[in-house]
Amino acid sequence: MAVVTTRQLLESGVHFGHQTRRWNPKMKRFIFAERNGIYIIDLQLSLRYIDKAYHFVKSTVARGGQVLFVGTKKQAQEAIADQATRVGMPYVNQRWLGGMLTNFHTVTKRIQRLKELEGMDFADVPGSGLTKKELLQLEREKNKLAKTLGGIRDMARTPQAVWIVDTKKEHLAVDEARKLNIPIVGILDTNCDPDEVDYAVPGNDDAIRSVALLTRIIADAVADGLIERSAGRGGEQAVEAEPMPDWERELLGAEGEAAEAAPAEEAPVAEAAAEESPAAAEETPAAAEEAPEADAEAAVEAPAAESTDAN
Repeated sequence: MAVVTTRQLLESGVHFGHQTRRWNPKMKRFIFAERNGIYIIDLQLSLRYIDKAYHFVKSTVARGGQVLFVGTKKQAQEAIADQATRVGMPYVNQRWLGGMLTNFHTVTKRIQRLKELEGMDFADVPGSGLTKKELLQLEREKNKLAKTLGGIRDMARTPQAVWIVDTKKEHLAVDEARKLNIPIVGILDTNCDPDEVDYAVPGNDDAIRSVALLTRIIADAVADGLIERSAGRGGEQAVEAEPMPDWERELLGAEGEAAEAAPAEEAPVAEAAAEESPAAAEETPAAAEEAPEADAEAAVEAPAAESTDAN
């Protein structure tokens, strides 16, 4: 089944590029034609590259990876936040902070600070031990951190892939990802450099509908990867530790108690038998002593009988 159809791409305006005077010659192979001073992107190539990006993202997430959604331009902010939240992935839809990937250790400290501020009750002035002005300043700090870092507050490590809308605008994110060798999946408009992206998706990165469609496709790939990952883990857990019904647990418990009680009852009997065995051993020598006495009596009686016969 195709990830997306040509009709859907056409309806979303994915095929519209930039003006002919604003283009990157490296994008020539992705251009189908020129109409009214605007380049038209070859949607057949777009379909092919979308499939590659889709399967890469799916396999990355299925192996336990994480995809960071990046798009700070107005046309992409809503789609980035909605789709990333839908699949539980981190995102950046406001200003990209320098070092967000290359200096992630410092960023985690700011995220921790954000979580501390979120745990404060700014309405409880008497209980906080702070003045209203101090609480107001802390609340402003929280709002500022939430705006820039709220999308990555649960990102514990650098991502295994990055989805970028408009690689030209998000050049800082592209540079940091390339320094860390993080694969980049991004929309390539006719003014972008395809050499900066590992998995290119030729398309319109300015139209809201185009950005929303392509971002949704990547989010669907993430969702499929999560399903595949959970299916694999679920199978392993089912084999390792299948939950036991209550009735079976009670039955096994009763059998275990009975099994423990049986040896306990047999133990006194075994001890009694052990006590009787020495007595039997003592009786055996007595019987052995009686046997020679019987033989002696028989020997005495035998000569007496012989003398009687002789008379």
